[in-house]
Amino acid sequence: MAAPARQRKGTGTDKLMPMTAHDRAAARLNFIRRHLSGDTPDVAPASADASFRTYWRVRMGDASWIVMDAPPDREPIVPWLDIGARLRAAALHAPEVFASDATQGFVLMEDLGNRTYLPELTDASADVLYADALAALARMQALDTTGLPVYDRAQLVAELELMPEWFLKRHLGFMPNREECDVLDAAFTQLVQAAREQPQCFVHRDYHSRNLLIAEHDNPAIIDFQDAMHGPIAYDLASLLRDCYIAWPGARVDAWAETYRQRVAANVDAATFRIWFDLVGLQRHIKVLGIFCRLQYRDGKSAYLADLPRVLAYVLDVARRYPALRGLAALLERATRARDLRVPLPASALPARACAP
Repeated sequence: MAAPARQRKGTGTDKLMPMTAHDRAAARLNFIRRHLSGDTPDVAPASADASFRTYWRVRMGDASWIVMDAPPDREPIVPWLDIGARLRAAALHAPEVFASDATQGFVLMEDLGNRTYLPELTDASADVLYADALAALARMQALDTTGLPVYDRAQLVAELELMPEWFLKRHLGFMPNREECDVLDAAFTQLVQAAREQPQCFVHRDYHSRNLLIAEHDNPAIIDFQDAMHGPIAYDLASLLRDCYIAWPGARVDAWAETYRQRVAANVDAATFRIWFDLVGLQRHIKVLGIFCRLQYRDGKSAYLADLPRVLAYVLDVARRYPALRGLAALLERATRARDLRVPLPASALPARACAP
């Protein structure tokens, strides 16, 4: 487990060594004991995510809390604390914070339970649950973004470039030639332009069914918001309605998206908003193809490969609709032909030469 560095003992030097998992667990328990008095707490894993953060459920009698463990050299908690405070100030249901230690990277917070949207979404429940999520999104997009990073061209391009590096090269063993690299460059340029021309507002950046929890009041509870930025208005909408973990019929998605446009962007014509929704969603899904593969090959988190077929289906569906992006769709079809995307590529099968920039 990655964690803050500490000074090496007995060397007489200032060299640093990483904190061990045992040390981290001891520091976490000390943090809990400082802020919760009474019986010895029962501490058990609650969940982990795609980052270096872990979450622990703390029980004492009938009460429970969650401790977030975020190694500060990998996952500083100050952005999380800042965004959470902004959400709560807007009457959105982010977890209440009872104590925090930014130096060590611990937060003691409200236990929101385990009922994420994903397993609760059905044909019968989706309209009600998405109505709550879209109402919360409308309030969230009105938040003040002063001090937040800007979702600028450099950020958008860096995310897009994860796909050729990790999905094409590392996962598929596919090296684009010069003409294919030109196709990628042209597609990426169009997607960046479409993202930047939209109205810019607060963007959660991971607003989907695994980061929304069923709450008895102020539904939904919102988590994993620490990477929020000032960015495109349709980004979180696409993240929610074209979710990487669950898919809905196109007509149903279109109806939800149009209802949302009428609520937050009625001055924008439906055709333009649809283009924004499509293309910023495409940017996100291209990024996710790269991220899910990076999680497998760099971080050893293999579960995300199971969702690659759904994400690729989103990419191909949107790219085929736009003449300027059909070359991208064709390239991805060639690269993925007859390949089970859920199966990792052995390192021995990697091509010898580097991918053209």
